[in-house]
Amino acid sequence: MNSMYRNLGCTVLLAGAFGLAPARGADPAATPRRIPDSYAHAGTRVDIGNGRHLNLRCTGSGAQTVMLEAGAVADSSTWFKVQPLLAPVARVCAYDRTGYGFSSEGPLPRDLDADVSDLHALIRHAGIKTPLVLVGHSLGSNIVREYASRYPADVSAMVLVDPPAQDIARYAPAWQKDEDALSAQRFAFLDRCAAAAEKGKLPSAAPDLHDCLGDANPLASAKVNAADLARMSKPAFWHTVLSVLHDNVGVFKQPVPTRETHGSTPLIVLSADNTYADALPRDRKGLEQARARTQAQIVATSSRGTLVRVANTSHEIQADQPGAVVKAVEQALQLTGHPPR
Repeated sequence: MNSMYRNLGCTVLLAGAFGLAPARGADPAATPRRIPDSYAHAGTRVDIGNGRHLNLRCTGSGAQTVMLEAGAVADSSTWFKVQPLLAPVARVCAYDRTGYGFSSEGPLPRDLDADVSDLHALIRHAGIKTPLVLVGHSLGSNIVREYASRYPADVSAMVLVDPPAQDIARYAPAWQKDEDALSAQRFAFLDRCAAAAEKGKLPSAAPDLHDCLGDANPLASAKVNAADLARMSKPAFWHTVLSVLHDNVGVFKQPVPTRETHGSTPLIVLSADNTYADALPRDRKGLEQARARTQAQIVATSSRGTLVRVANTSHEIQADQPGAVVKAVEQALQLTGHPPR
């Protein structure tokens, strides 16, 4: 599934020169057009203790491992285009966070602290060699940054794929007011879906429950859609979604912490040019300002921070321009002293 929703001195803009040309490992003709059937079943379920397992998918080989971190309510399938393009040049892994995909349900709340702890446990129990290049999309960029803050020795570089705007109310107060008003309705709907899943009533044709599971993904086969439907019909999925989205409210209302620093760790931020294409004209400028400020602050947390604008893409850069992500990872590997093979 897809995810839901400065100090400019060290910012480098490489618009046009970065992301549109094919990366070394990226063969555009080989980019999958549909989610492969391999996502209809688990990869390697890693025991991380306390009876819990996280689903891990690794391909390729190389001196360093690249770990892909999905967005808020996405699983490892969000990287179905990127992972095979990276495999020829590096060892690359993606995983399903707790409660998603083929991973076990975990204790609540599902917040950044829980996600970072799980990722650390996964790396250790799976025997993944560190330091890693961590790649995070959307909320995954927040997880990656928190992990790098807590375990800096584990991280050789970061690639952050369109980090979301934080502290939006300062720049788009009308948007934030509307968002707060809609929040109660959104969570009431999710609560109904969770209650139905707990009673074994999903999928359902009932008008108030039909939208819980949505339509089949046109990019996925019948096998993958059936597997997704089965997982989304279970209470674990809804418990996780509710907890993650409740936590997101607090995460994204706050600015980037002034104390956050990543020293000289290479850090590349990919910024989409059409993230807010569907926003009301009243709100778009403020939303763009909030995101620009957020991403600039993130870039400034490293003395080797770089901002790259990726043209012709939505927030889902990994789906729209997978080659841009691959190129950024290759650049990160170069900066760590372990260039792609």
